[in-house]
Amino acid sequence: MKRCMFIDDSSVVRKVAKRILNGPDLLVIEAASGSDAIDMCATDMPDIIVVDASLPDMASTDVIRRIRAIPALIKPTIAICLYEVDVGAIMRAKRAGAQDYILKPFNRPQLLSRFRSLQAA
Repeated sequence: MKRCMFIDDSSVVRKVAKRILNGPDLLVIEAASGSDAIDMCATDMPDIIVVDASLPDMASTDVIRRIRAIPALIKPTIAICLYEVDVGAIMRAKRAGAQDYILKPFNRPQLLSRFRSLQAA
């Protein structure tokens, strides 16, 4: 079973993602801040990580860099979550180590489609 971490300060976004994605093939775990996510990744690295572009405690690029620096057997697929297509933010996230992006608000078909492509990466 693959594990996915959603890092977002909005409990609503985390709960919606969890409700859509949780199933027999994927377990969704939640983190409300970048520092919580880094601590959780240091203990048990998930397979896929979705990082909100505007976290309250640290820049999303710092979260991505710090997660990438954790020595782990699993090298997660990381996506940044944005409200609009912002090429600059996407490029900064990719330079930090992200592979993709997701737009929010998302609905079930959009999120499931995006996750199929993330899991193939």
